[in-house]
Amino acid sequence: MITLAEIKNKLAGKCTAHVVGGGNSGRAVIKLLNSYGVPLVFHEQKEEKLLPEFKRFLQEQNIPCFFGEHKKENFSGCDIFIPSPGAAIAQFAGLLPETALAVSETEIAYLFCDGTPILGITGTSGKTTTTAVCSEMLKEQGLNIFTGGNIGTPLSEYALKRLENPRSEKADVLVLELSSFQLQTCNALPVHVGICLNISENHLDYHKNMQEYTDAKMNLFAHQTDTDFAVLGQDIAHLANEYGFKAKTIVFDADKKNFPKTKLLGQHNQSNAEAAWQACQLFGVSFENARKAMEKISPMENRLEFVRELDGITYINDSKCTTVTALAVAIKAVSEAEHPIILLAGGKFKGGDLAALLPLMRGKVKHVALYGGSREYFENAWKNHLSLSYDEKLSQALERAKQTADKGDAVLLAPATASFDQYASYIARGGDFKNLVRNLK
Repeated sequence: MITLAEIKNKLAGKCTAHVVGGGNSGRAVIKLLNSYGVPLVFHEQKEEKLLPEFKRFLQEQNIPCFFGEHKKENFSGCDIFIPSPGAAIAQFAGLLPETALAVSETEIAYLFCDGTPILGITGTSGKTTTTAVCSEMLKEQGLNIFTGGNIGTPLSEYALKRLENPRSEKADVLVLELSSFQLQTCNALPVHVGICLNISENHLDYHKNMQEYTDAKMNLFAHQTDTDFAVLGQDIAHLANEYGFKAKTIVFDADKKNFPKTKLLGQHNQSNAEAAWQACQLFGVSFENARKAMEKISPMENRLEFVRELDGITYINDSKCTTVTALAVAIKAVSEAEHPIILLAGGKFKGGDLAALLPLMRGKVKHVALYGGSREYFENAWKNHLSLSYDEKLSQALERAKQTADKGDAVLLAPATASFDQYASYIARGGDFKNLVRNLK
């Protein structure tokens, strides 16, 4: 097993790092390593996706670039391989030299973070909200924090700022949302406090099976010691023994309601808050400051986000609902607020048991307005049990939902799918929904 010091020594020894992908993390780590003087090679399948200013940067810095299909000869001389979080490691099998070390952008960035403690958050659902809640609780306590990773800003941006200006403000805690994609290539990331909220079927179009997906999630805890802490949901508490955790394990109670005064809908957000509280008190956060933070925080964009009330009908955007499990959470949350639901669903189906949701949906979901891709999956599971309609476009389905809804109902966009049938991302899907809703008359 390689250590952080050994990785940094490799970089200092002018080994060559190959970076795949020109997204946020790829751009950030290229700039960080270029500033440190590491020889770099850049790979991107779709040259047309590159931001013009980043393309100019690559040219000005004379960084070799390969565009199009990934080929073995293009990875010749690769010592450290830094993949885009969206690039499955399996697709590079046979392309890399046997001696190449795959390292995540997050782990590379941490080499330049002066040992600042990490609060890492993962899980199939709820991790972005929990990350935001952790950040608010720590800030309410007066701590200076960096929040990023899979949410918003890559850690490499913070690391570059610190590298170029060591006198710049230093974080007391790095609050990092970490996906299975990022964790899969973490070799030695020392997470002081790690949270794993839950694990359910997801990303099996990326991971070869649930075992690989779970292994990646558990890598959050793999490099902890007995001075560190692992905060786990009750349903996955058994994994601490199965994976031989060295850290002290804390199992949070998902049914607790310690923070009833909040704008965040649903018991699942009480659960997220409880996980955040269990973690943040380890950094000295008082319960009073945790409570204040929960009263202040607003729903994250695209996560059970209130959009508008029109003619007594509430419109809610949960575009981040990309799995069947997340749909169950959304239905529970909205029905707890005593709103009968008109559900908007459809898109690129990622798997899961839709029929298993029927007991939950009966009496809560008045109508399902399907749109876009995967029509057959939803209809096969629900057509004999629920009122269904289908339209090709979200705009058409929304209009149908508006006509179907009565005063007191909620029109809920909770697609249970990826967005890639019609949208570039769940963010674009949510943005379109909000624009459509705001234009309703």
